[in-house]
Amino acid sequence: MLAPIAAGRASVRVDGARASIILDVTGLPPAARDALATEVEAAAGSVAGIESVRVAQTSTRTERRSIAVASGKGGVGKSTVSANLAVALAARGRRTGLIDADIYGPSQPRLLGVEGIKPEARDKKLVPVATAFGVPLLSVGQLVAPEKALAWRGPMATNALGQLVDGDWGDADTLIVDMPPGTGDVQLTMLQKHRPAGAIIVSTPQDLAWIDARRAIDLFAQMQVPIIGLVENMAGYACPACGEISDPFGNGGAAAAAEALDIPLLARIPLAIGIRTASDAGAPPAAGNGAEAAAFLDLAAQVEAWLDRKG
Repeated sequence: MLAPIAAGRASVRVDGARASIILDVTGLPPAARDALATEVEAAAGSVAGIESVRVAQTSTRTERRSIAVASGKGGVGKSTVSANLAVALAARGRRTGLIDADIYGPSQPRLLGVEGIKPEARDKKLVPVATAFGVPLLSVGQLVAPEKALAWRGPMATNALGQLVDGDWGDADTLIVDMPPGTGDVQLTMLQKHRPAGAIIVSTPQDLAWIDARRAIDLFAQMQVPIIGLVENMAGYACPACGEISDPFGNGGAAAAAEALDIPLLARIPLAIGIRTASDAGAPPAAGNGAEAAAFLDLAAQVEAWLDRKG
């Protein structure tokens, strides 16, 4: 009687009038786990001679890796790159979650269209908020009002980061971590306590931005976290009237930095109004099939290939 409901997930032992059921809930989100347990309990209780039913849930631990997306300074579009990378990886079939670790400037709830939705708690863990793009999200921006200043000292910020990382991520096997800019307490805590598998460094083309990006690269090197590669954001602007490409922030800085540091240049994301408007509207370009999606989809393919090589 349980087979059509549990689909091979249930192991049953009957002792007189009591049924004990072990239910494998691996890969199911929290709501689905409870719903399945309720259905199984009801089905077992309807069997003649069964007076009591006990259901215990179990699951196989998911092997999970995180990718830090970082920058040496703010304002380079790191959060936009993080959101679109996560969406593009999910579109490729990877079970991807997103952590907004930019404690003092959380913007992922806006970028993924879930502003105003707070995460629930389950067994003392935060349950990520589902999004329309198949990427669950946890962000400090979900816990405080958008206009509220986060005047937190280091210990408070690092404790908040720990709650996000240790959330109930279900079957997600890849977490994209939108790091705060710079090289302070939150960054050090992330690298020491929640070591990422690798890091992606985002910068704009101008030389000044790359000076700060090099500091971020050095921090990861000191902590022995591999650099997956560099992303040059806001690289090249196509005039909507004539199509001519101009470079308001400079040209060639990323390629030169990548060559000098012997690090792959993963992507050049254009300075495009379509990326800006879609991001403000909570509709990441990577979720579509327009021209703005191409660079993010290619970036995701390279990151996935890197993860596969690392096993």
